[in-house]
Amino acid sequence: MRISAKRLISLTSRHTATATATATATGTAARLNRSALTSFRSVTTSLRSAVPALSSSRFYSSTPILAADGEAQKFEFQAETRKLLDIVTNSIYTDKEVFLRELVSNASDSLEKLRYLQTTGNSPALSDDSPLEININLDSEKKTITISDNGIGMSKDELISNLGTIARSGSKQFVDKIQNSSAGSSRDGDGIIGQFGVGFYSSFMVSERVTVNSLSADSNDGIAHSWESDGSGTFTVNEVQATRGSTLTLYLKDTCAEFCDPKRIKEIVKKYSNFVSFPIKLDGTVVNTVSAIWTQDKNSVTEQQYNDFYKYIANAFDKPKYVLHFKADAPLDLKALLFFPTLHTEKYGMGRMEPGVNLYSRKIVIENRPQDLLPTWLRFMKGVVDSEDLPLSIAREKAQDSLLLKKMNDVLTRKILRFLSERLQREPEEYVEWYKEFHMFLKEGICTEQNYQEQLAKLLMYETSTGMEGEVVTLDQYISRCPPEQKNIYYLVAPDRKTAFASPYYETFKKHNREILFLYNTIDDFVMTNLKAYGGRPLKSAEDASIKLDDELSEEEKKAKEEADAKELESKGEDEKVTPLSETEATQFCDWLKTSLGTRVREVKVTHRLSDYPAIITDHESGAVRRMMRMVDQSNNGSTAPLPPQILHVNPKHPIIVRLAVAKDSNPNLASIVAEQLLDNALVAAGLKDDVRSMLPRLNEIISKALKE
Repeated sequence: MRISAKRLISLTSRHTATATATATATGTAARLNRSALTSFRSVTTSLRSAVPALSSSRFYSSTPILAADGEAQKFEFQAETRKLLDIVTNSIYTDKEVFLRELVSNASDSLEKLRYLQTTGNSPALSDDSPLEININLDSEKKTITISDNGIGMSKDELISNLGTIARSGSKQFVDKIQNSSAGSSRDGDGIIGQFGVGFYSSFMVSERVTVNSLSADSNDGIAHSWESDGSGTFTVNEVQATRGSTLTLYLKDTCAEFCDPKRIKEIVKKYSNFVSFPIKLDGTVVNTVSAIWTQDKNSVTEQQYNDFYKYIANAFDKPKYVLHFKADAPLDLKALLFFPTLHTEKYGMGRMEPGVNLYSRKIVIENRPQDLLPTWLRFMKGVVDSEDLPLSIAREKAQDSLLLKKMNDVLTRKILRFLSERLQREPEEYVEWYKEFHMFLKEGICTEQNYQEQLAKLLMYETSTGMEGEVVTLDQYISRCPPEQKNIYYLVAPDRKTAFASPYYETFKKHNREILFLYNTIDDFVMTNLKAYGGRPLKSAEDASIKLDDELSEEEKKAKEEADAKELESKGEDEKVTPLSETEATQFCDWLKTSLGTRVREVKVTHRLSDYPAIITDHESGAVRRMMRMVDQSNNGSTAPLPPQILHVNPKHPIIVRLAVAKDSNPNLASIVAEQLLDNALVAAGLKDDVRSMLPRLNEIISKALKE
């Protein structure tokens, strides 16, 4: 065998770079074949061992390419064929099973070449109308696999040149030839897969001996030839009887007998080559029954075809809610068929889902469910992405250009977000149904992907204080209903709608007739913290101490509020009517309360935002975050860090505060106990009380003292 040294060195360098980049990016080389990485990093060493150092006459050709007096001589690299064949055979591919993918791809290329010549009016001498197909036949007794096609075939010279020269790709030369012809275009030969000229040698990973019988479609004499080798570095060529095309027979090693199992072969074909353009028959039965509909015009694909393909590619039982089928030429060539499922499994406690979109190049799978094709928060998406622009590693098991893959990630993500935005505008009811199932993923995206926060925020939907239960609105819809004086977007985190309405933090919004968003999920608190603002308006929690809705009222609203407060005061019973604390009394009460509560509070203030509640705390840590940290942190047996001192705001008009101010002098023991309970009640309202059962002894003591009186 011969070596195309320049091409092999180029491919070797590319493969090494890809392997190193992948190992660095993932933090582990477990996904790579360690022997591949080691072998290719030491290709120079291998070459030197096969062809000694520069001073040795074996390292260079005995005939210089360029020689002149006083000038340096130029030589060609030489290599030991057997050593390099061993590297190509055993050190490129991660799994032995990929040999079938490579050989099926070669057969597909042979058929594609013949089809191209037929459709362009350059039909070879042996061209006919017989259906183009690939046949795989197994013989478990003889331990052989036979892969045949009725494509363009090879002549004797082509057998010697293509199979006898490592890293020489006959398919690539064919594509270059037709594209460079006067009638050719850059898109000609797009269906041809081969690039590197090494895939055929993967057969020696599983075989002791390989024979290739081939008859060229251009043959005028009908003479076929057989190429045979055991992978040791030599081969033979003889005349044989054969039909047009090529037939490969692999004589399997004893350790590779599994590849004589029809189930195993069918599994490999479906995994790697299911969407090859031609029928693949295994012992006479077609195994690639699902077509690559992502390459078709979307107007020609029926809903049933989409549903069937979705169930196949996603291994799902439901129907997709949405289908995104598109092609793009810029900034890179893409053909994508993406599905939005109706349901997801993470909510059922079945663990985190794995990515569901496969990466293809020319309908051949490059990577099943790659981690970096889409952001992790889009792991619910199913489908395929096919790109002919994506540079591949020599093993075709990983995209080589990480920057291009990152660009592809961005293009796909923005396309998905635009699609969802269109669905929200055109089919709001359908979108809401889908959103209620998948909103957690979108919110995860806001918390983890700053680049897409604005687009994702447009897709969020929440209940509000003025809407009906179950009725949700977008942030844009909320803003459109805000009065001109309102500059903020207000939200309240609560377990449910009933609790939100009962919250002391909602009181002021009710009194001022201001709509507020109700957030029911723990992650919503993180979402608002990460977003910070939307549409130029700050996102402000109802628990923020700086909220002063009086400043946002128009003159008419202020007058209406005063009238409403007067009516509310008149409606109260005699036992509820108390004289509010004066400014001096309120100051003295706050000082006493701070002393009584000690280190549990850092400040006690007066607030006028409350009506029905005696006290609240503000500017505190998120209760949702605290609960999440409690679940995550297992070092303290699930316990959380002690609460820091809080800022307590008291309502000087509330009967409890007024009477507590009296009790601190008349019954200091009872007042001290009530003060503790007052703070705990405020902590409960803020969602910061880790275990309310700790209040029971104090509550019992308060009840006991009350009954004595």
